[in-house]
Amino acid sequence: MKLHLTSLAIAAACMTAVQPAALAQEHIPGKVDIAFNRYYTYDQLVDHMHAIAAAYPEIVTLEQIGFSGFGKPMFVAIVNAPKTGPVSSKPAMWIDGSVHGNEIQAAEAVLYSLWYLTKAYGHNEDLTELLDNYSFYFLVSQNPDGRDYWFDEANTPNSSRSNQRPVDSDRDGLIDEDPADDLDGDGSITQMWKEDPDGRWKRDETDPRVFLRVGEDETGGWIRLGQEGIDNDGDGRINEDGPGGDDMNRNWPTDWKPGYVQRGAGEFTLSNPETKAIADFILAHPNIASGQSYHNSGGMLLRGPGASYNESSYPREDIRVYDEIGRIGEDILPYYDYMVIYKDLYTVHGGFVNWLAEGLGAYSFTNELWTPDKYFQRDISRPSSDQMWLFRDRLQFGQAFKEYTEFDHPEHGTVLIGGLNKWSARNTPTFMLEEECHRNFSFTMFHADQMAMLEWGPIEIERVGESDLWQVTVEVKNEKLMPTRSGIQARKSIGQNDLLLCEPAEGRVVMSGSISNRRSKSINETRFEPGRIQLSRGVPGKGSVLHRFYIEGPTGSTVRLSYSAQRAKDIEMEFRLEPKSRE
Repeated sequence: MKLHLTSLAIAAACMTAVQPAALAQEHIPGKVDIAFNRYYTYDQLVDHMHAIAAAYPEIVTLEQIGFSGFGKPMFVAIVNAPKTGPVSSKPAMWIDGSVHGNEIQAAEAVLYSLWYLTKAYGHNEDLTELLDNYSFYFLVSQNPDGRDYWFDEANTPNSSRSNQRPVDSDRDGLIDEDPADDLDGDGSITQMWKEDPDGRWKRDETDPRVFLRVGEDETGGWIRLGQEGIDNDGDGRINEDGPGGDDMNRNWPTDWKPGYVQRGAGEFTLSNPETKAIADFILAHPNIASGQSYHNSGGMLLRGPGASYNESSYPREDIRVYDEIGRIGEDILPYYDYMVIYKDLYTVHGGFVNWLAEGLGAYSFTNELWTPDKYFQRDISRPSSDQMWLFRDRLQFGQAFKEYTEFDHPEHGTVLIGGLNKWSARNTPTFMLEEECHRNFSFTMFHADQMAMLEWGPIEIERVGESDLWQVTVEVKNEKLMPTRSGIQARKSIGQNDLLLCEPAEGRVVMSGSISNRRSKSINETRFEPGRIQLSRGVPGKGSVLHRFYIEGPTGSTVRLSYSAQRAKDIEMEFRLEPKSRE
């Protein structure tokens, strides 16, 4: 909003009248009411997608792309403003979440993004312009079965990461025979403790929920038995072979490694019906220029590569794009850090965003949603576990903890079962969920707004001598950060080259070539097809390309120019062969 005031006095006189409206955040009305202070099952997420599509049929369509391993339908919400062209005519962003079943707020972030973008169209100028320029593909969850299992069954914060394909995890010839046992029936897998005179743990005198490790020369009276459960198959281990499965963030073609190198990779690339359906859709939509995949947790903006030996596959021009988006992202998302996957986290082979970036040349981020630092809302040294427990308990009123209760265990006798439950870590507390979704949505829309956008620069037309030969200098400009073809695309010859066409209505293009600047007297000649120019590197981000045509044709005749790209909206124009510069 811009105010043009002639004096401070006018501003002061108007302050009383305008202050409430000026300071209040705009409320954007919506046709679908969705609360973002709670979590939803997969079926509820899909119901919300259908409701949004029904409410905004002019800009949203749902396409079923396949089924999960257990038969859950998978839908992509295609969002596009048809008045500015078909969905395939614009660069697009892919947005998904919950590739890991326990990373639940990732799906809510996708749903929020779909909900907010659609309700804002026509009401918010910035988001309306964004959707007029670009199109979007939303998938709320890559892993419906894993998400359902986390909600429906007992888990820890870290379990149910995989899909639910039966796998012999402990390699004993049996499948899923030793699942987690919810012995106290509270819906979570917590911890087991047993009294023992030689135990190295003691209960805190001020808070008996806390067990403390004693010194080297002390005994505390308690031993920790590990996770709640029973050794169902008699192999001496507990909960080591439950349902699932493959880690579907290890099942993608780029840099895939088999299971003996990286656990959970699947039988072969795209061996899961979910990953195969997603890959088929993305490959059928080459206009996807960017990708955003929501995970949890840790507060990270992650880019590839996933392995150190692939660092050299990222050209400098691509790294500049990532660095600028990541730098702004750290401002939009407090307590988040921009990182490189292999360098700052760990090695990932066959990761989804690595396939998007390294396999398809699409600028892609993984956002690891939520960081415990946000509990404190200020910069402090890394909080101790005691600090985190104090804040968790005070802010969530015990909802993340199961009080210890006695249980008669078949192997260990009387034990205590309890502790931090499956809601205690990784997922965003529900009272902070909407802000987390909105900030990540804001970052993703900023990321989307960096996709290429083309326009013509000034065209210079000069007659060569007294003949019907004309020198025409053409500029194609890109005002956005991303080029029309990424450096990886150019280096690996991924996708179609951009195409610049010069088509005289009368006459012909005699010769053409690229030039470094408008004053250049020489050209880098295009041979064989001077009126049909393929540009393998496209138009650079926040830059332009210059091309010079020599056209033989009568004065006043019409020439059509067009520029087409898979990841930018095509542009075209006509001009006449007349001596002048044209803006």
